[in-house]
Amino acid sequence: MAPIQVKKICCIGAGYVGGPTCAVIPHIQVTIVDLNQQRIDAWNSDELPIYEPGLDEVVKAARGKNLFFSTDVDKGIEEADLIFVSVNTPTKKSGIGAGFAADLKFLQLATRRIAEVAKSSKIVVEKSTVPCRTADAMRTILEANSKPGCHFDILSNPEFLAEGTAIEDLFAPDRVLIGSLQTQQGKDACEALTQVYANWVPRDRILTVGLWSSELSKLAANAMLAQRISSVNALSAICEATGANIDEVAYAVGKDTRMGSKFLKASVGFGGSCFQKDILNLVYLSESLHLPEVAKYWRAVVEMNEYQKSRFANKVVDTLFNTITGKKIAILGWAFKKDTGDTRESPAITLANHFLTEKARINIYDPQVSKDQIWLDLTDYGDIPAEPIKPHVTISQTVEEACHNAEAIVVCTEWDEFKTLDWQKIYDDCPRPAFVFDGRLILDRKALTEIGFKVTSIGTGDRL
Repeated sequence: MAPIQVKKICCIGAGYVGGPTCAVIPHIQVTIVDLNQQRIDAWNSDELPIYEPGLDEVVKAARGKNLFFSTDVDKGIEEADLIFVSVNTPTKKSGIGAGFAADLKFLQLATRRIAEVAKSSKIVVEKSTVPCRTADAMRTILEANSKPGCHFDILSNPEFLAEGTAIEDLFAPDRVLIGSLQTQQGKDACEALTQVYANWVPRDRILTVGLWSSELSKLAANAMLAQRISSVNALSAICEATGANIDEVAYAVGKDTRMGSKFLKASVGFGGSCFQKDILNLVYLSESLHLPEVAKYWRAVVEMNEYQKSRFANKVVDTLFNTITGKKIAILGWAFKKDTGDTRESPAITLANHFLTEKARINIYDPQVSKDQIWLDLTDYGDIPAEPIKPHVTISQTVEEACHNAEAIVVCTEWDEFKTLDWQKIYDDCPRPAFVFDGRLILDRKALTEIGFKVTSIGTGDRL
Protein backbone atom coordinates (compact mmCIF):
# COMPACT_ATOMS: atom_id res chain seq x y z
CA MET A 1 0.00 0.00 0.00
CA ALA A 2 1.36 3.44 -0.97
CA PRO A 3 2.16 5.73 1.96
CA ILE A 4 -0.41 8.42 2.73
CA GLN A 5 0.68 11.81 1.43
CA VAL A 6 -0.54 14.86 3.38
CA LYS A 7 -0.79 17.78 0.96
CA LYS A 8 -3.41 19.88 2.73
CA ILE A 9 -4.15 20.32 6.42
CA CYS A 10 -7.20 21.85 8.10
CA CYS A 11 -7.17 22.92 11.73
CA ILE A 12 -10.56 23.37 13.38
CA GLY A 13 -10.12 25.98 16.11
CA ALA A 14 -8.09 29.20 15.93
CA GLY A 15 -7.13 29.48 19.57
CA TYR A 16 -3.97 29.27 21.67
CA VAL A 17 -3.04 25.82 20.34
CA GLY A 18 -4.34 25.76 16.78
CA GLY A 19 -2.96 29.11 15.67
CA PRO A 20 0.68 28.86 16.80
CA THR A 21 0.96 25.11 16.08
CA CYS A 22 -0.16 25.36 12.47
CA ALA A 23 1.78 28.57 11.82
CA VAL A 24 5.11 26.75 12.07
CA ILE A 25 4.28 23.91 9.64
CA PRO A 26 6.39 24.40 6.48
CA HIS A 27 5.78 23.39 2.85
CA ILE A 28 2.23 22.07 3.35
CA GLN A 29 -0.91 24.17 2.83
CA VAL A 30 -2.58 24.75 6.18
CA THR A 31 -5.99 26.37 6.64
CA ILE A 32 -7.11 27.28 10.15
CA VAL A 33 -10.90 27.52 10.37
CA ASP A 34 -13.15 28.92 13.07
CA LEU A 35 -16.78 30.05 13.18
CA ASN A 36 -15.76 33.17 15.12
CA GLN A 37 -15.48 35.85 12.41
CA GLN A 38 -13.87 38.35 14.79
CA ARG A 39 -11.12 35.90 15.69
CA ILE A 40 -10.40 35.00 12.08
CA ASP A 41 -10.33 38.70 11.15
CA ALA A 42 -7.77 39.24 13.90
CA TRP A 43 -5.57 36.42 12.60
CA ASN A 44 -5.71 38.05 9.16
CA SER A 45 -4.78 41.48 10.57
CA ASP A 46 -1.69 43.11 12.07
CA GLU A 47 -3.17 42.69 15.55
CA LEU A 48 -3.20 38.94 16.24
CA PRO A 49 -5.81 37.71 18.77
CA ILE A 50 -3.18 36.29 21.12
CA TYR A 51 0.18 37.53 22.34
CA GLU A 52 3.11 35.16 22.12
CA PRO A 53 6.75 36.21 21.61
CA GLY A 54 7.77 35.51 18.01
CA LEU A 55 4.27 34.63 16.82
CA ASP A 56 3.74 37.82 14.81
CA GLU A 57 6.83 37.22 12.71
CA VAL A 58 6.01 33.56 12.06
CA VAL A 59 2.39 34.22 11.05
CA LYS A 60 3.19 37.18 8.82
CA ALA A 61 5.93 35.24 7.05
CA ALA A 62 3.63 32.31 6.19
CA ARG A 63 0.18 33.96 5.88
CA GLY A 64 -1.08 34.00 2.31
CA LYS A 65 1.63 31.55 1.21
CA ASN A 66 0.98 28.22 2.87
CA LEU A 67 -1.00 29.50 5.89
CA PHE A 68 -4.61 30.66 5.63
CA PHE A 69 -7.35 31.66 8.08
CA SER A 70 -11.04 31.26 7.19
CA THR A 71 -14.56 30.91 8.57
CA ASP A 72 -15.44 28.45 5.77
CA VAL A 73 -15.21 25.36 7.94
CA ASP A 74 -16.83 23.04 5.39
CA LYS A 75 -14.40 23.96 2.62
CA GLY A 76 -11.46 23.44 4.94
CA ILE A 77 -12.73 19.97 5.87
CA GLU A 78 -13.50 18.98 2.29
CA GLU A 79 -10.09 19.91 0.91
CA ALA A 80 -7.92 18.53 3.72
CA ASP A 81 -6.14 15.19 3.86
CA LEU A 82 -5.52 15.63 7.58
CA ILE A 83 -7.65 17.54 10.09
CA PHE A 84 -6.45 18.81 13.46
CA VAL A 85 -9.29 19.19 15.98
CA SER A 86 -8.09 21.96 18.27
CA VAL A 87 -11.22 23.24 19.98
CA ASN A 88 -11.76 24.30 23.58
CA THR A 89 -12.42 21.54 26.13
CA PRO A 90 -13.20 23.45 29.36
CA THR A 91 -14.19 21.92 32.66
CA LYS A 92 -17.92 21.17 32.84
CA LYS A 93 -19.96 23.70 34.82
CA SER A 94 -23.10 21.60 35.21
CA GLY A 95 -24.35 18.03 34.96
CA ILE A 96 -22.51 14.80 35.72
CA GLY A 97 -18.87 15.50 36.47
CA ALA A 98 -19.41 19.26 36.92
CA GLY A 99 -16.29 20.94 38.23
CA PHE A 100 -14.04 18.05 37.22
CA ALA A 101 -14.83 16.41 33.88
CA ALA A 102 -13.93 17.97 30.55
CA ASP A 103 -16.80 19.42 28.51
CA LEU A 104 -16.41 17.78 25.11
CA LYS A 105 -19.33 19.56 23.46
CA PHE A 106 -17.21 21.51 20.98
CA LEU A 107 -15.04 18.52 20.16
CA GLN A 108 -18.07 16.36 19.45
CA LEU A 109 -19.67 19.09 17.31
CA ALA A 110 -16.46 19.39 15.29
CA THR A 111 -16.26 15.62 14.87
CA ARG A 112 -19.86 15.41 13.71
CA ARG A 113 -19.24 18.22 11.23
CA ILE A 114 -16.26 16.39 9.77
CA ALA A 115 -18.38 13.26 9.22
CA GLU A 116 -21.22 15.22 7.63
CA VAL A 117 -19.02 17.24 5.27
CA ALA A 118 -16.19 14.89 4.29
CA LYS A 119 -16.53 13.22 0.88
CA SER A 120 -13.25 11.34 1.05
CA SER A 121 -11.20 9.54 3.69
CA LYS A 122 -9.41 11.70 6.26
CA ILE A 123 -6.92 11.48 9.08
CA VAL A 124 -8.50 13.14 12.13
CA VAL A 125 -6.10 14.27 14.84
CA GLU A 126 -7.02 15.10 18.43
CA LYS A 127 -5.04 18.23 19.26
CA SER A 128 -7.24 19.35 22.16
CA THR A 129 -6.48 18.04 25.63
CA VAL A 130 -9.01 15.26 26.16
CA PRO A 131 -9.83 12.49 28.65
CA CYS A 132 -8.42 9.04 28.01
CA ARG A 133 -10.38 7.09 25.35
CA THR A 134 -12.03 10.16 23.85
CA ALA A 135 -10.92 8.82 20.46
CA ASP A 136 -13.43 5.98 20.94
CA ALA A 137 -16.30 8.48 21.08
CA MET A 138 -14.93 10.35 18.07
CA ARG A 139 -14.66 7.14 16.06
CA THR A 140 -18.24 6.18 16.93
CA ILE A 141 -19.53 9.58 15.77
CA LEU A 142 -17.49 9.49 12.57
CA GLU A 143 -18.51 5.95 11.62
CA ALA A 144 -22.18 6.58 12.38
CA ASN A 145 -22.35 9.67 10.17
CA SER A 146 -19.83 9.03 7.40
CA LYS A 147 -20.64 8.71 3.72
CA PRO A 148 -20.11 5.41 1.84
CA GLY A 149 -16.46 4.93 0.96
CA CYS A 150 -15.20 7.43 3.57
CA HIS A 151 -12.77 6.07 6.15
CA PHE A 152 -11.43 7.98 9.13
CA ASP A 153 -8.20 7.23 10.99
CA ILE A 154 -7.97 8.87 14.41
CA LEU A 155 -4.69 9.97 15.95
CA SER A 156 -3.81 11.63 19.23
CA ASN A 157 -1.21 14.37 18.98
CA PRO A 158 -1.28 16.41 22.22
CA GLU A 159 0.52 19.73 22.39
CA PHE A 160 3.16 20.27 25.07
CA LEU A 161 4.00 23.90 24.34
CA ALA A 162 4.24 26.39 27.17
CA GLU A 163 2.69 29.82 26.78
CA GLY A 164 5.36 32.46 26.69
CA THR A 165 7.81 30.13 24.93
CA ALA A 166 5.36 28.48 22.52
CA ILE A 167 7.12 29.37 19.27
CA GLU A 168 10.47 28.26 20.64
CA ASP A 169 8.84 25.02 21.87
CA LEU A 170 7.22 24.39 18.49
CA PHE A 171 10.39 24.92 16.46
CA ALA A 172 12.54 22.84 18.82
CA PRO A 173 10.24 20.54 20.82
CA ASP A 174 11.47 18.15 23.51
CA ARG A 175 9.27 15.58 21.84
CA VAL A 176 6.33 15.23 19.48
CA LEU A 177 3.92 12.56 20.64
CA ILE A 178 1.66 10.72 18.19
CA GLY A 179 -0.74 8.01 19.33
CA SER A 180 -2.54 5.61 17.02
CA LEU A 181 -4.40 2.35 17.01
CA GLN A 182 -1.90 -0.43 16.55
CA THR A 183 -3.54 -1.67 13.35
CA GLN A 184 -1.83 -1.34 9.99
CA GLN A 185 -4.19 1.47 9.00
CA GLY A 186 -3.52 3.21 12.30
CA LYS A 187 0.23 2.89 11.85
CA ASP A 188 0.02 4.22 8.28
CA ALA A 189 -1.89 7.27 9.49
CA CYS A 190 0.69 7.73 12.25
CA GLU A 191 3.49 7.64 9.68
CA ALA A 192 1.71 10.25 7.56
CA LEU A 193 1.63 12.70 10.48
CA THR A 194 5.20 11.76 11.39
CA GLN A 195 6.27 12.86 7.89
CA VAL A 196 4.58 16.23 8.43
CA TYR A 197 6.61 16.86 11.58
CA ALA A 198 9.78 15.43 10.06
CA ASN A 199 9.93 18.56 7.88
CA TRP A 200 11.55 20.32 10.85
CA VAL A 201 11.65 17.95 13.85
CA PRO A 202 14.38 15.28 14.13
CA ARG A 203 12.94 11.78 13.85
CA ASP A 204 14.32 10.72 17.22
CA ARG A 205 12.13 13.36 18.89
CA ILE A 206 8.94 12.04 17.29
CA LEU A 207 7.52 9.41 19.62
CA THR A 208 4.86 7.00 18.37
CA VAL A 209 2.75 5.18 20.96
CA GLY A 210 -0.68 3.66 21.43
CA LEU A 211 -3.71 5.93 21.20
CA TRP A 212 -4.70 5.66 24.85
CA SER A 213 -1.14 6.15 26.10
CA SER A 214 -0.88 9.38 24.11
CA GLU A 215 -4.15 10.75 25.50
CA LEU A 216 -3.14 9.94 29.09
CA SER A 217 0.43 11.24 28.66
CA LYS A 218 -0.78 14.81 28.17
CA LEU A 219 -2.81 14.74 31.39
CA ALA A 220 0.05 13.05 33.22
CA ALA A 221 2.65 15.59 32.08
CA ASN A 222 0.60 18.59 33.19
CA ALA A 223 -0.41 16.95 36.45
CA MET A 224 3.19 16.18 37.37
CA LEU A 225 4.40 19.68 36.49
CA ALA A 226 1.63 21.19 38.62
CA GLN A 227 2.51 18.74 41.39
CA ARG A 228 6.04 20.17 41.53
CA ILE A 229 4.68 23.71 41.85
CA SER A 230 2.27 22.73 44.62
CA SER A 231 5.07 20.84 46.38
CA VAL A 232 7.40 23.84 46.44
CA ASN A 233 4.52 26.12 47.42
CA ALA A 234 3.72 23.81 50.34
CA LEU A 235 7.36 24.08 51.38
CA SER A 236 7.16 27.87 51.10
CA ALA A 237 4.59 27.89 53.91
CA ILE A 238 6.98 25.88 56.08
CA CYS A 239 9.78 28.31 55.21
CA GLU A 240 7.70 31.27 56.34
CA ALA A 241 6.99 29.56 59.66
CA THR A 242 10.60 28.49 60.33
CA GLY A 243 12.67 31.35 58.93
CA ALA A 244 14.04 29.31 56.03
CA ASN A 245 14.21 30.78 52.53
CA ILE A 246 12.31 28.92 49.81
CA ASP A 247 14.63 30.09 47.02
CA GLU A 248 17.59 28.60 48.88
CA VAL A 249 15.72 25.37 49.62
CA ALA A 250 14.57 25.03 46.00
CA TYR A 251 18.12 25.73 44.76
CA ALA A 252 19.54 23.00 47.00
CA VAL A 253 16.87 20.50 45.97
CA GLY A 254 17.19 21.36 42.29
CA LYS A 255 20.92 20.59 42.31
CA ASP A 256 20.01 16.92 42.68
CA THR A 257 20.28 15.54 39.15
CA ARG A 258 17.33 13.27 39.86
CA MET A 259 15.18 16.35 40.42
CA GLY A 260 16.46 19.26 38.35
CA SER A 261 15.59 22.89 38.96
CA LYS A 262 12.63 23.45 36.65
CA PHE A 263 9.20 24.16 38.14
CA LEU A 264 10.65 24.65 41.62
CA LYS A 265 9.92 28.38 41.80
CA ALA A 266 7.54 29.22 44.63
CA SER A 267 4.77 31.67 43.79
CA VAL A 268 1.28 32.81 44.61
CA GLY A 269 0.04 29.78 42.64
CA PHE A 270 -0.18 28.28 39.18
CA GLY A 271 -2.76 29.26 36.57
CA GLY A 272 -3.37 28.81 32.87
CA SER A 273 -5.82 26.80 30.85
CA CYS A 274 -4.21 23.40 31.35
CA PHE A 275 -2.87 22.54 34.78
CA GLN A 276 -5.99 22.74 36.91
CA LYS A 277 -8.28 21.50 34.15
CA ASP A 278 -6.12 18.48 33.40
CA ILE A 279 -5.66 17.53 37.06
CA LEU A 280 -9.40 17.74 37.67
CA ASN A 281 -9.87 15.63 34.57
CA LEU A 282 -7.49 13.08 36.07
CA VAL A 283 -9.42 13.19 39.35
CA TYR A 284 -12.69 12.50 37.52
CA LEU A 285 -11.10 9.70 35.50
CA SER A 286 -9.74 8.11 38.68
CA GLU A 287 -13.12 8.26 40.39
CA SER A 288 -14.81 6.83 37.30
CA LEU A 289 -12.35 3.92 37.41
CA HIS A 290 -13.13 3.36 41.13
CA LEU A 291 -9.70 4.54 42.28
CA PRO A 292 -10.65 6.92 45.13
CA GLU A 293 -7.16 7.05 46.66
CA VAL A 294 -5.66 8.08 43.32
CA ALA A 295 -8.35 10.74 42.90
CA LYS A 296 -7.65 12.07 46.39
CA TYR A 297 -3.92 12.28 45.67
CA TRP A 298 -4.33 14.41 42.55
CA ARG A 299 -7.12 16.54 44.05
CA ALA A 300 -4.67 17.57 46.77
CA VAL A 301 -2.46 19.26 44.14
CA VAL A 302 -5.31 21.61 43.22
CA GLU A 303 -6.31 22.11 46.85
CA MET A 304 -2.75 23.17 47.71
CA ASN A 305 -2.81 25.67 44.85
CA GLU A 306 -6.05 27.20 46.14
CA TYR A 307 -4.62 27.27 49.65
CA GLN A 308 -1.53 29.14 48.43
CA LYS A 309 -3.62 31.85 46.76
CA SER A 310 -5.87 32.19 49.79
CA ARG A 311 -2.90 32.24 52.16
CA PHE A 312 -1.22 35.03 50.21
CA ALA A 313 -4.39 37.11 50.00
CA ASN A 314 -4.95 36.74 53.74
CA LYS A 315 -1.35 37.78 54.39
CA VAL A 316 -1.97 41.05 52.56
CA VAL A 317 -4.99 41.76 54.75
CA ASP A 318 -3.20 40.76 57.96
CA THR A 319 -0.16 42.90 57.17
CA LEU A 320 -2.32 45.94 56.45
CA PHE A 321 -3.47 45.89 60.09
CA ASN A 322 -6.28 43.37 59.48
CA THR A 323 -8.40 45.56 57.26
CA ILE A 324 -8.20 46.75 53.66
CA THR A 325 -11.64 48.36 53.50
CA GLY A 326 -11.36 51.51 51.41
CA LYS A 327 -7.61 51.06 50.95
CA LYS A 328 -6.04 51.25 47.51
CA ILE A 329 -4.18 48.12 46.41
CA ALA A 330 -2.16 48.03 43.20
CA ILE A 331 -2.18 44.68 41.41
CA LEU A 332 0.79 44.36 39.07
CA GLY A 333 0.15 41.66 36.50
CA TRP A 334 -3.08 40.01 35.42
CA ALA A 335 -1.88 37.31 33.01
CA PHE A 336 -1.26 33.93 34.63
CA LYS A 337 2.44 34.14 33.68
CA LYS A 338 4.77 36.50 31.85
CA ASP A 339 5.04 36.73 28.06
CA THR A 340 1.41 35.85 27.43
CA GLY A 341 -1.91 37.63 27.44
CA ASP A 342 -3.73 34.55 28.70
CA THR A 343 -5.60 35.11 31.97
CA ARG A 344 -7.33 31.77 32.40
CA GLU A 345 -7.18 30.63 36.04
CA SER A 346 -4.78 33.48 36.81
CA PRO A 347 -4.01 33.85 40.53
CA ALA A 348 -4.50 37.60 40.11
CA ILE A 349 -8.22 37.02 39.56
CA THR A 350 -8.54 35.12 42.84
CA LEU A 351 -6.62 37.81 44.73
CA ALA A 352 -8.65 40.63 43.18
CA ASN A 353 -11.92 38.94 44.12
CA HIS A 354 -10.67 38.45 47.67
CA PHE A 355 -9.69 42.12 47.96
CA LEU A 356 -13.03 43.25 46.51
CA THR A 357 -14.86 41.09 49.04
CA GLU A 358 -12.93 43.00 51.72
CA LYS A 359 -14.15 46.29 50.12
CA ALA A 360 -10.72 47.40 48.97
CA ARG A 361 -10.13 49.66 45.96
CA ILE A 362 -7.98 47.84 43.43
CA ASN A 363 -5.94 49.32 40.61
CA ILE A 364 -4.78 46.81 37.99
CA TYR A 365 -1.94 46.99 35.48
CA ASP A 366 -0.79 44.40 32.94
CA PRO A 367 1.27 45.16 29.82
CA GLN A 368 -0.53 42.65 27.59
CA VAL A 369 -4.04 42.04 28.95
CA SER A 370 -6.79 44.27 27.61
CA LYS A 371 -9.23 46.22 29.75
CA ASP A 372 -12.12 44.25 28.25
CA GLN A 373 -10.50 40.94 29.20
CA ILE A 374 -9.93 42.07 32.78
CA TRP A 375 -13.59 42.99 33.11
CA LEU A 376 -14.63 39.63 31.62
CA ASP A 377 -12.51 37.92 34.28
CA LEU A 378 -13.85 40.06 37.13
CA THR A 379 -17.46 39.38 36.11
CA ASP A 380 -16.83 35.70 35.31
CA TYR A 381 -17.87 36.36 31.69
CA GLY A 382 -21.13 38.01 32.68
CA ASP A 383 -22.20 35.71 35.51
CA ILE A 384 -21.36 38.40 38.09
CA PRO A 385 -22.86 41.91 37.73
CA ALA A 386 -20.25 44.58 37.07
CA GLU A 387 -22.08 47.57 38.53
CA PRO A 388 -21.47 46.81 42.25
CA ILE A 389 -17.70 46.49 41.79
CA LYS A 390 -17.09 49.24 39.20
CA PRO A 391 -16.53 51.97 41.83
CA HIS A 392 -13.83 49.79 43.41
CA VAL A 393 -11.86 48.87 40.25
CA THR A 394 -9.52 50.95 38.12
CA ILE A 395 -7.53 49.58 35.19
CA SER A 396 -4.35 51.55 34.55
CA GLN A 397 -2.18 52.06 31.48
CA THR A 398 1.08 52.39 33.40
CA VAL A 399 2.64 50.97 36.54
CA GLU A 400 3.07 54.46 37.98
CA GLU A 401 -0.62 55.19 37.54
CA ALA A 402 -1.56 51.91 39.20
CA CYS A 403 0.75 52.50 42.16
CA HIS A 404 -0.14 56.17 42.73
CA ASN A 405 -1.26 56.54 46.38
CA ALA A 406 -1.40 52.75 46.81
CA GLU A 407 -1.09 51.49 50.35
CA ALA A 408 -0.03 48.07 49.06
CA ILE A 409 1.55 46.88 45.82
CA VAL A 410 0.97 43.23 44.99
CA VAL A 411 3.05 41.55 42.27
CA CYS A 412 1.00 38.76 40.71
CA THR A 413 2.81 38.16 37.39
CA GLU A 414 6.57 37.89 36.86
CA TRP A 415 6.80 40.42 34.03
CA ASP A 416 10.45 41.40 33.56
CA GLU A 417 9.61 45.11 33.55
CA PHE A 418 8.61 44.92 37.23
CA LYS A 419 12.22 44.11 38.15
CA THR A 420 13.58 47.36 36.71
CA LEU A 421 10.96 49.89 37.78
CA ASP A 422 11.95 53.17 39.37
CA TRP A 423 10.93 51.96 42.79
CA GLN A 424 12.19 55.11 44.50
CA LYS A 425 9.80 57.18 42.39
CA ILE A 426 6.97 54.79 43.18
CA TYR A 427 7.77 54.93 46.90
CA ASP A 428 7.73 58.71 46.86
CA ASP A 429 4.18 58.54 45.48
CA CYS A 430 2.84 56.15 48.16
CA PRO A 431 1.47 56.84 51.65
CA ARG A 432 3.46 55.55 54.64
CA PRO A 433 4.01 52.84 55.53
CA ALA A 434 4.27 51.53 51.96
CA PHE A 435 3.94 47.77 51.50
CA VAL A 436 5.10 45.52 48.66
CA PHE A 437 3.97 41.90 48.40
CA ASP A 438 6.10 39.87 46.01
CA GLY A 439 4.01 36.91 44.88
CA ARG A 440 6.57 35.84 42.27
CA LEU A 441 9.92 36.22 44.05
CA ILE A 442 11.29 38.53 41.36
CA LEU A 443 12.07 41.71 43.33
CA ASP A 444 15.23 42.76 45.16
CA ARG A 445 13.94 42.77 48.72
CA LYS A 446 17.06 44.36 50.16
CA ALA A 447 17.00 47.27 47.68
CA LEU A 448 13.28 47.90 48.21
CA THR A 449 13.71 47.79 51.96
CA GLU A 450 16.53 50.33 51.81
CA ILE A 451 14.19 52.64 49.88
CA GLY A 452 11.68 52.34 52.72
CA PHE A 453 9.18 49.70 51.61
CA LYS A 454 7.89 47.02 53.97
CA VAL A 455 8.43 43.93 51.80
CA THR A 456 6.70 40.59 52.15
CA SER A 457 7.79 37.72 49.91
CA ILE A 458 6.51 34.21 49.37
CA GLY A 459 8.54 31.62 51.29
CA THR A 460 10.62 33.84 53.55
CA GLY A 461 10.31 33.75 57.29
CA ASP A 462 10.89 37.40 57.92
CA ARG A 463 9.52 40.69 56.63
CA LEU A 464 12.54 42.92 56.10
